[in-house]
Amino acid sequence: APTASYAAVFTSNAFCGAPVTLGRRRMHEGLPLQALCINNKVSNVCAAGDGVADAETVCSAVAAALDLPGGSSSVLPSSTGVIGWKLPVDAMVKAVPDAVGDLQRDSLLPAAKGIMTTDRYPKLRSVEACGGRLVGIAKGAGMIEPNMATMLSFILTDLDVPRSELQRMLAAAADSSFNCMSVDADQSTSDTLVCISSATTPLKASRDQEALAEFEGALRQLCEELSGDVARNGEGTSHVIRVRVSGSPTREIARGVGKAVVNSPLFKTAVAGNDPNVGRLVGAVGSYLGRAAPELELGGVSMRLGGRTIFKQGSFDLDSEAEAELSAHLKQALITGEGGVSLPYPPHERCVEVEVELGNGDEAITVVGSDLTREYVDINADYRS
Repeated sequence: APTASYAAVFTSNAFCGAPVTLGRRRMHEGLPLQALCINNKVSNVCAAGDGVADAETVCSAVAAALDLPGGSSSVLPSSTGVIGWKLPVDAMVKAVPDAVGDLQRDSLLPAAKGIMTTDRYPKLRSVEACGGRLVGIAKGAGMIEPNMATMLSFILTDLDVPRSELQRMLAAAADSSFNCMSVDADQSTSDTLVCISSATTPLKASRDQEALAEFEGALRQLCEELSGDVARNGEGTSHVIRVRVSGSPTREIARGVGKAVVNSPLFKTAVAGNDPNVGRLVGAVGSYLGRAAPELELGGVSMRLGGRTIFKQGSFDLDSEAEAELSAHLKQALITGEGGVSLPYPPHERCVEVEVELGNGDEAITVVGSDLTREYVDINADYRS
C-alpha cells in the first residue's frame, strides 16, 4: 500500500546522478511512495540526453506493471555503476515485467545480491525494535567516502514512524555511521540512503518519546552495522581500519582526524603489508591538524595501535618488542584467506584498532576504513574493460 512514512538523504556531490535529482524531487513533493526501482552497472550521471526523463520513464514502467495508483511519482529510483553512461531505457522497460514477476515477500537477500557491482558479498542486516523490525541492505565497495549516507542503502521497516521524525533520525544515523566511513576518499555521485515503512505496526504511541528513542537506536545500530560491512567489503580490502578519536574540541575535528588516518595512502599501504610504520599514522594526524586546527595545543596527544601506546607527549614510545606486537596485531586483523585471497564472507569484528587522544576537549567519534592493496588497483584499472 502507499506509504507516507519514508525518509532519504543523498550525496552532496555537485555532479549528482539524475536519480538523485528525481529523488530529491520526490522528497519535496511528499507524495506517498509504494516502490523502489534500483539498477546497477549504469549510474545515469551526466550522460548525454535527459537523464531525469530516462529515470522517470523507467519509474512509469514500474508503476504500470505494479498497477500503482500514484503512477511514477510513487516510485523512487536509484542507480549505481559507470559514470557518464546513458541508461538503457528500452532494455530496462522491457525487463520490468520479469522483475515484477520475481517479487516475493520471503527475503530481502535477492535484492541485496541484485544491487552488487564489484561487491564481493551481499550486505544484509536486521534489527528488532518496538515490536517490529528493521531490515537493511547496502551496496558499495569502491568510490566510497560518503558525505550524507552511503553509496546505495535501503532500509525497510513495518514500524509506523511519523515522517518528520524519521527524516531527522535517518540524517542523524547517517552522520554517525556512513559519514564516518571511507574506503578510498572518493565521494560517489549517486549516494542514496532510504528508509521506507509499510506503517503496518504502530509504535506504542506515535508521540511516545521512549518508543521513538528505541526506534532511533535501532536505526542507528543498523546503519553502523551496514557501514561496517561496506568497509569490510571494500575493493581489495585485506584489513578494516577502525580509528577511535577522543578528546577533540569538536565533532568535526574528530571526524577529520579519523578520516585523515583511513584515507592516508601511505598508512593504508603499510597496513596492507602488515608493516607497523606508525610514523605514517602520526604524520597523517599531524598533517590534518596543521591544516584544520593549527591553534591546538598538542602536548596531550597520545596514540595507540592494537591497544599499545606508540606515541605520547610529542615522542614515539617504541622498541623491538613493541614492533613485534604491532606487526602481530596487523596480521591477526587480516580478513583475507591464505595468500591474500579474498573470502566470500570476510570475518566480522576483526579490525586494525587505532586510538587517537587529542587532549583538547570531550568530543569523540569512531571512523572506519580499509587498507590499500594491489587488488584495489587491479580492480579499478580494469573496471570498464
